[in-house]
Amino acid sequence: MSYYSRVVFSTLHASAVGRFSKVKPTQVLQSFPATLHKRACPKLSTSAAAANAEKALSFNYVIVGAGSAGCVLANRLSENPDDSVLLLEAGPKDMLLNSKRLSWKIHMPAALIYNLSNDKYNWYYHTTAQKHMNNRVMYWPRGRVWGGSSSLNAMVYIRGHAEDYNRWHNEGATGWDYEHCLPYFKKAQAHELGPNQYRGGSGPLHVSRGKTDHPLHHAFIEAGQQAGYPFTDDMNGFQQEGFGWMDMTVHKGQRWSSASAYLRPALTRPNLKAAVKTLTTRILFEGTKAVGVEYMQKGEKKKVYANKEVIVSGGSINSPQLLMLSGIGNADDLKNLGIPVVSHLPGVGQNLQDHLELYVQQQCTQPITLYQAQQPFLMVKIGLEWLGRFTGYGATSHLESGGFIRGHPGVTHPDIQFHFLPSQVIDHGRVNPKIEAYQVHVGPMRSTSRGWLKLKSANPQDHPIIEPNYLSTDIDVWEFRQCVKLSREIFAQEAFDKFRGQEVQPGINVQTDKEIDAFVREKADSAYHPSCTCKMGQPSDPMAVVDPQARVIGVENLRVVDASIMPSVVSGNLNAPTIMIAEKAADVIKGLPPLHEKNVPVYRAKAQR
Repeated sequence: MSYYSRVVFSTLHASAVGRFSKVKPTQVLQSFPATLHKRACPKLSTSAAAANAEKALSFNYVIVGAGSAGCVLANRLSENPDDSVLLLEAGPKDMLLNSKRLSWKIHMPAALIYNLSNDKYNWYYHTTAQKHMNNRVMYWPRGRVWGGSSSLNAMVYIRGHAEDYNRWHNEGATGWDYEHCLPYFKKAQAHELGPNQYRGGSGPLHVSRGKTDHPLHHAFIEAGQQAGYPFTDDMNGFQQEGFGWMDMTVHKGQRWSSASAYLRPALTRPNLKAAVKTLTTRILFEGTKAVGVEYMQKGEKKKVYANKEVIVSGGSINSPQLLMLSGIGNADDLKNLGIPVVSHLPGVGQNLQDHLELYVQQQCTQPITLYQAQQPFLMVKIGLEWLGRFTGYGATSHLESGGFIRGHPGVTHPDIQFHFLPSQVIDHGRVNPKIEAYQVHVGPMRSTSRGWLKLKSANPQDHPIIEPNYLSTDIDVWEFRQCVKLSREIFAQEAFDKFRGQEVQPGINVQTDKEIDAFVREKADSAYHPSCTCKMGQPSDPMAVVDPQARVIGVENLRVVDASIMPSVVSGNLNAPTIMIAEKAADVIKGLPPLHEKNVPVYRAKAQR
């Protein structure tokens, strides 16, 4: 995947600038008509204005974070022209001069490694040293740009399994079972294959299948079946279990982030304002009632007020961080940092869950992997084709096939996920591969290790302390051992006979359980799926942070809506579920009856393989 990071280099950027230099910038921060401004932004009292030495605006809704969830909320809540909405984003816009070509590092699907490897659009987080993984410090990229991590991710669209949502319901997130979540997945989606009982056909989020028809993807799917697993024609439909083609949030050869799907189409509304490069530093309270937020912009501290609600959508790291900076969290921890306590909620920042994965890599005997695409002439050719027509090898993330299986007896639905890539990834794509090779990303989806995050200080600019506590249970170690063994079994099938060279990773010298465990400790890495740090549950649950309406427990007029409110991590990638959460929460906030589809059939395995 180092190919991604070199698909286009500076000469292509220069050619794009020359071609599109006449594109006029659009004014994204819409000015409010005077009549709406008067209604949405009532004047502060003279004494308050004097005390603040500023003129503070107010909106019906203030949303913190223009990521996967925040863009959805901005769109849905501004559908009512009487509701004014302000969306605050710490990072910049996702387009330069309103041109996706000029912003190809975001919008070209194959260029994704550029922004995963630097901090321009990325919070660039790191964990503590992991004591169960040779004291390695793990890299956690998270989006800091319009679209959030949907502007940085690999564009894989996976919803998880129906039982994930039924489990949420049983864990205290009542009303979040599969029958109540599926309609919101469909509402969001416009699948290129059209609507059916599981797919949406007219939503703003375009979803497609890969177009490369690469022989190694076909070999992977065939090898999965030869190993005894079923074929599934839709991992997001009736049957998740099996091997098949993966869905991607790619539309007409371009990344289709939540900013593309939800935010930009809504920016023409006069009641929606979107501000960039605004670091929200704390939520403002009157007693226990959230009344607005304080933020920094261009070095200046500002305040804005919410007539109805403040909605935090910063993601699984930034949302609990902001709550704690605002006095919501473990009271003892807050007092130690000198932060006044608004509400003692010990669950804030706890229950941290992530997907850990590793790469099993095999040398390829034929020159058909993405290795050749790194040659200078081909890089230029690929880049120019995408810049001109949004087609070719630049128009996909190349993660076009995958699989879901059950790793051991007694598991009722898949707990191991595979992403196949006809290339080799080294160090998050920051190191150039030297050989023709292919790989499978593999890892358990419901690991039992639980982590936490806490404030490093009361300074909003300091990254929090992130402790995922990876591989802290025996079952997690055993599951990774299985992942390696089962991946090798798949790569050993007849479908790969004409492509298979030597095993690159773990390598032929890694065979015993002890050797495999050592390999996992040294090479496993985050799949970039942090979640569950503001757990949704019942108010009677001492570790719950929000109730099933996404309202922060113990305070008023404050919600959290993003992946942090998941009670437990889902069995798959997180972008699609996060967008679903925001779609469903938007209806809750607007007071609409929840969508519900009864008796939707879901595949049930008859017996363990």
